[in-house]
Amino acid sequence: MKSQQVNPLLILMLALGVFGIITTEMGIVGVLPQVANKFNITAAQAGWLVSIFALVVAIAGPFLTLLASGMNRKIILLAAVLMFAISNVVYAYATTFDTMLIFRIIPALFHPVFFSVALVTSAQLVPAEKSSQAVAKVFTGVTAGFAFGVPLTSYLAERLSLEIAFLFGAMVSVVALIGIWIWLPSMPVKEKMSYGKQLGILRKPGLWLNVAAVIFIFAAMFSVYSYFAEYLGQVTQMSGSWISVMLTVFGVVMIIGNLGFGQFLRKSMVRTVLMFPLLYISAYALVYWAGPHFMWMVIVVILWASVHSGGLIVSQTWLTAEAQDAPEFGNSLFVSFSNLGITLGTAIGGWFIANLGIHQLIWSGMIFALIAFVLIWIKIKCFTPAA
Repeated sequence: MKSQQVNPLLILMLALGVFGIITTEMGIVGVLPQVANKFNITAAQAGWLVSIFALVVAIAGPFLTLLASGMNRKIILLAAVLMFAISNVVYAYATTFDTMLIFRIIPALFHPVFFSVALVTSAQLVPAEKSSQAVAKVFTGVTAGFAFGVPLTSYLAERLSLEIAFLFGAMVSVVALIGIWIWLPSMPVKEKMSYGKQLGILRKPGLWLNVAAVIFIFAAMFSVYSYFAEYLGQVTQMSGSWISVMLTVFGVVMIIGNLGFGQFLRKSMVRTVLMFPLLYISAYALVYWAGPHFMWMVIVVILWASVHSGGLIVSQTWLTAEAQDAPEFGNSLFVSFSNLGITLGTAIGGWFIANLGIHQLIWSGMIFALIAFVLIWIKIKCFTPAA
């Protein structure tokens, strides 16, 4: 039953929980150089902290979401944010890289479940006419995580210490935990869609082309973004403080750009999805050219972020368009396979760095974007009915 008098702070706590998850997952991007120095490892090895998290989400996401679909949602949400808080404390005081790697795996198991349950819960807490607005508010935790969580983690590591940076992530999750525990009522599931009906969407061949496109779009995005700090530090010769500023600018532009891509998708989903990989190839060409030039790179980072901002909403819209019969399971597929793309991109990006050098990293993003374009073009030509 939907509550007519929901404490607005509860929706904020759900958004804060999402913010904490994104900060934990992607905040590592801004501190990879410090982590590499702490454990005396290479940038490519440190990159596994990004890719292993995403790989676990990719493999376990749909399966765990199905299993959790019948559990009390309050218990799921509390367990997830508690695990993220504990993991950040472990990151802060880990004495070996292997320990840190293990505690990237454990919270990743809770990541897709928290996302799916938080979105469903926010919709159920308010009257039907306000459900989309509630979901949108919770989803702002994603863009806020990129805009503020990731750069703030980098800033704290640079100005104070790596330990303080990770304890910030723990604090965010603890606040979300307390808020959800106080304000969220017990929410046992009363009606549950059968596993068979949810899994039935996997029989659609067009869905798998969309899934493949999502994988390569995210690989194109994160093969380079995962090494954002490393690239700006080594190629552009930016200081840690400048990198933190660039991460903040990148995230703020993402919030604005996300709204713009939403407008484009409403006007023409097919055209917007088809053009997105081409825009990314163009952006990467500029990043490659501007890399060694400090002032030009400052400008190009803004252009890069404006394109990057569309990746999530473009990919989600493209995949869920083929999963309308089981939207919650379709959303878990998006979370899972987008993270598979992050894993693939980060791993291949690390290979480019190790074998070709940090500046040549950009080519990995261009190649992935080109593959995504081809997959989207095939889907449109073979499975989209003529207008």
